[in-house]
Parts: sequence; structure tokens; C-alpha cells
Amino acid sequence: MDFKDYYNILGVSPQADNKEIKKAYQTLAKKYHPDVNPGNKEAEEKFKEINEAYHAIADPAKRQKYDDLRTNYQQWQTHGSRGTFDWTAWRQTPGNTSYTRTMSPEEFAEIFGDRGYNSNKSFGGFSDFFSTIFGMGENYDLENQDYYPEFYTHSRTGRNIQGEITITLEDAYHGTRKLIDIGKRRIEAVIPKGIQENKKIRLSGQGEAGSKGGQHGDLLLTVKILPHQKLSRDGDDLNVNLEIDFYTAVLGGEARVNTLAGEVLLKIPPKTQTGKSFRLKSKGMPIINQPGKYGDFYVKISIVLPEDISKKEMKTLQEIRKQRLNVKGE
Repeated sequence: MDFKDYYNILGVSPQADNKEIKKAYQTLAKKYHPDVNPGNKEAEEKFKEINEAYHAIADPAKRQKYDDLRTNYQQWQTHGSRGTFDWTAWRQTPGNTSYTRTMSPEEFAEIFGDRGYNSNKSFGGFSDFFSTIFGMGENYDLENQDYYPEFYTHSRTGRNIQGEITITLEDAYHGTRKLIDIGKRRIEAVIPKGIQENKKIRLSGQGEAGSKGGQHGDLLLTVKILPHQKLSRDGDDLNVNLEIDFYTAVLGGEARVNTLAGEVLLKIPPKTQTGKSFRLKSKGMPIINQPGKYGDFYVKISIVLPEDISKKEMKTLQEIRKQRLNVKGE
């Protein structure tokens, strides 16, 4: 992670007061705003950098934390930058790092009022450095008018919040509801049947509050599915390894298979080999947004020897082997 010198970015001294910082921000924001520089990627990146710097040092609490970090970082550089700089003391506490903000198009639009900003554009959020040091939790105050001086005169939609939610494979199969805490709020997330790993669930209106009567943003949850003890998933299909004994493999028989839909009795034909795979049609995962449709369930056979095989059985097997060798010898 690279250190960012926010004072240099805004072109002010570390001793600058808020008035100087605000003035520098306004001047640079007007110069590099995407509306003024359409299609200019360098200006776009510069604008994001300026915006981030202002968020960091215009707020007294964040500025104090940043100044402390900056001093220690400069001391580390003075002493030869030995090893890797330890960011631990300045990382945001874990409780506030689960959720990140996305910069809304309206926020960029409003900095110039009604200048015809194209709301379909999106210029991304803050850097890893900012998010790591300050976090992007819901308590971050964006309604403070000191952050956005006289530019903001219209309502704007609140920012989206991004996060993760962890569920089991059973939850993904049956669908479920989970209570999650967002800042001081507790809300319910509905997990649909068949949801896949890393897919996002959008909870409309559960993001940040808008300003001046604007709508709330959304909450975007990335779904993480815990590994199952026995089953593995491949898209909408499920796979399992099934151990059967030697006698069932040779003579045929039946074996019980536990699927997420319940227990199934699988018929094993005689002379079944290790590695043989059987398909249980429509016993896999529900196919999302396709009610009544399911993937398949694949059972792969592994043959295991009985641990309690008797001496009589061993003798019988030896006789069988001897007979087979004699037949082959002829």
C-alpha cells in the first residue's frame, strides 16, 4: 500500500487552516472536474485524488490521525526506510472495515450545480490507503456542509454501501433470511434459493441517506458460501464421493445417498468400478430465478474393504483367486 501525501495533492502546507484547505480544494476541483475535462482520464484521476485528499484533512479528527501517520512515515523514511512500514497502529478498527462506499454520480454532478453533468458516468471510490486508514463505515459524515461548500444546493442520492454475507450451502439451497448490522441499524437480508458464490444481493434503500431529501443509496452484499463437509458445487450441480464395500461393488446392491433434498436410495449394479459416476437428475442446486428447476447430483464411487472381514471370508477369497489364476493359466 502506497502512502499518500494529501497536503501535496492539495498544494497546501501541513500548517494550513481549514479555510486555506477549502479554498485550494475548490480551485482544484473546478480545474479538474470531469465536466470541464470530458474524456480526459488524467484529469479524472486527479479529480478523484483531490476529492480524497479533501475528505481526509478537512475533517479535524481524520486530519489528526493522518498527521500522526504522516509524521511516523516520514521518520521511517528518514531512517532509511528499512523493512516494511508498519501500518497496524493506523488501520481502521475491524468493526468499520466490512463496508465500503462507492462515489455516487450525483456527488460529482452537484459540485458544479446544474452544469449538465452526465449522471451515467462513474468515477470510482477512494483508494486502498484511505479505506485502510479511515475505513468507510456508515458513521462517516458526508452531510457536513464544510465538506461540500456552496456547491451543493440540490438533493442527491446517498452512496451505496458494499459488504459481504456468509452463508452455508444449505442456506443457498433452501434460501434463507439473515439479520445484519449496518452501523446502528439491524436489517434483514433475503437470500434467494440457488444463489452462487460471489454473486451480489442488492437491498434497495439500505445504503446511506441522501442529502436535501434525496433517496437512500443501496446495500450491495457479496455472497460467500462456506465449504461443505461432504459436497462440492459446480455451478448448479453438486458432487459427492460415496464409499461402498467390496461386496456391493462386485455383486451389486443399494447405497444411501444424502442429498440436500433428502435421502436417496442409489442402485449399484454388479461389477461397479472405483471412479464410476452416477447422475441423480434434478437433485442438485435450485437454478436461481427458475422456479422448479434444479441442477444434477453426481455420485462418484470409491470402493473400501471391510475392516471386519473374517478368516472364513479371507479363505473363500483366496480360493476364488486361486481358481481365477488357474483359469488364466490355461
